[in-house]
Amino acid sequence: MEPENKYKILLVEDDKNIARLIKYNLDKGGYEVEHAINGAIGFELVGSFKPDVIISDIMMPEVDGFAFRKMLIKVPEFKAIPFIFLTAKGEDDDILQGYDLEIQEYIVKTSSPKIILAKLKSVINSSEAQKAQAETEVKSAAMGVKVVPDNVPEISGYKITQFHKPFNDIPGGDFIDYVKINEDIMVIVLGDVMGKKWGAWYFAVAYAGYVRSAIRSVLNESNEIVAHEIVQRVNEAVFNDERISDVFVTLSILVIDKNKDSIGYCGAGDIPLFHLTKGKVELIKSEGTLLGFTEDGNYGDVNITLAANDEIFVLTDGIIESRDIQGVSIENERLIDIMLKKEDNDSLKFIVSNVEKLTNNKFEDDTTIICIQKVD
Repeated sequence: MEPENKYKILLVEDDKNIARLIKYNLDKGGYEVEHAINGAIGFELVGSFKPDVIISDIMMPEVDGFAFRKMLIKVPEFKAIPFIFLTAKGEDDDILQGYDLEIQEYIVKTSSPKIILAKLKSVINSSEAQKAQAETEVKSAAMGVKVVPDNVPEISGYKITQFHKPFNDIPGGDFIDYVKINEDIMVIVLGDVMGKKWGAWYFAVAYAGYVRSAIRSVLNESNEIVAHEIVQRVNEAVFNDERISDVFVTLSILVIDKNKDSIGYCGAGDIPLFHLTKGKVELIKSEGTLLGFTEDGNYGDVNITLAANDEIFVLTDGIIESRDIQGVSIENERLIDIMLKKEDNDSLKFIVSNVEKLTNNKFEDDTTIICIQKVD
């Protein structure tokens, strides 16, 4: 009955003999098992071990099974982990109280190893089926919705190119938008929602919508479009929306104004911009709080003037946090070294190609980079 994937099981049981027997059978069944003697220790292990299923006794010292389950319920990430109670007799009151705490299954301690493994497999299969259904629903919602455009609008005097590679080719938390206000002004948006794949994509769609709404709001109230005002409007919306206020996200807003011959930039928790000019690279950082942490983020603009052929690179953390074949992260310094060694006019292609060689074409997150070049 060995599972195809080695699922991780957290076993919380104070009786050493029972724990040893159950762990032996789970190990034999092909599962990876960690053991804790009470709910307090079990709770500490949940965050580090990240189990696929939790099996817990009820009667334990210090923190019993019911208290342990109540602790998990308070943390959304932990609450979602399938939970099985071990019981000595299968008392009705215990069973009812357990189901009130939204557990998936009960296992009587005297059950045969085959019954224990069968019930565990059933819980895992049910959990996987629910995840698959949720993913299917998100994919269905994704039909026709893009958070990364296929093409980049043109603006006179600038060449703008982009590279985007979702983690494992599944849409995730990075989002890009280009809002052309008129022939002379364009807003560039780059955001990164913490996490990967469809779960992060869902929030990326929400944030992209907030940014679009913020841009329209600023335009309706002012003749001038300013980067920090857009970020502040997004911040206020996120602060007042409990659904996404706890979702970590970084945001970069750049406003290209051809008439001013400058770029206004404001960021929230983002990676600094890389400004390649005259054979050197300068890092440009915008100050301000993370989105949604306070109602007023104290955001301000950084105005960037580009000389002919200067380039600005704005990116998410997918490149700098990816590791080379020795396991060493790319980080800002190595990315700068690559930028300074560019051999042709297609800087973006050169950078991506070199990073792919370093990482053996394996990125550890959604990876996005936008290049803005000032042309004659």
